[in-house]
Amino acid sequence: MSGMRLDKYLSEMGNQSRTEIKQYIKKGRVTVNGQTQKQPERKVAPGRDAVCLDGKEVLFVKNEYFMFHKPAGCVSATKDAVHKTVLDYIDEADCHRKKELFLVGRLDRDTEGLLLLTNDGELAHRLLSPKNHVEKQYFVRLKNPLNEEEKERFSAGIDIGDEKPTRPAELEILKEENEAYVTLTEGRFHQIKRMFESCGNEVLYLKRIRMGGLWLDENLPAGQYRPLSAAELELLKAIN
Repeated sequence: MSGMRLDKYLSEMGNQSRTEIKQYIKKGRVTVNGQTQKQPERKVAPGRDAVCLDGKEVLFVKNEYFMFHKPAGCVSATKDAVHKTVLDYIDEADCHRKKELFLVGRLDRDTEGLLLLTNDGELAHRLLSPKNHVEKQYFVRLKNPLNEEEKERFSAGIDIGDEKPTRPAELEILKEENEAYVTLTEGRFHQIKRMFESCGNEVLYLKRIRMGGLWLDENLPAGQYRPLSAAELELLKAIN
């Protein structure tokens, strides 16, 4: 019989080890299509067979997608010996594949805002591929007021000490003249901070609010996350 081993199915969907799952199976806590199964190697067909643990059906989920509102002080990594990471905020009870999740892009430790977490490598590649020039928009607060000269420099591309100047970027100055929206189509190391430094200014606060067509949910507090809606996921998958 083709399919997936029962213990592998439950381990992937529950963030528990295969050893733990095997014990559950041997104790008769697992059923397949209403019948108790005590053989971990029993093959099941994801999406067709009804697999239950302690009477509760365990649905098979291949890919997961979460919007995370990264707070300042959190590092864009899955492991860190000193600082709290993005994955430290994710409760295993809220996702089936926490062990497989990774970040699509990064934000500096002191930068807040939108991060996408997924185990969908194909989508992540499209979003991060330099050839796709996916827009990323940020809210920025600066030490000094902005002017039209800086706006023109951003639109032309700025020398920040790399081999090439930055790609043209959009700088929208807000009512408070030391605040702006910045839209980039690339993601260099500390790019926005370095661009403003080249203009003689200093970033005091930085927050990513958009990636492609995906906007940070205004009702999602810093440090919280939620699954993407079907409509949000379609916006991301439309990027080629």
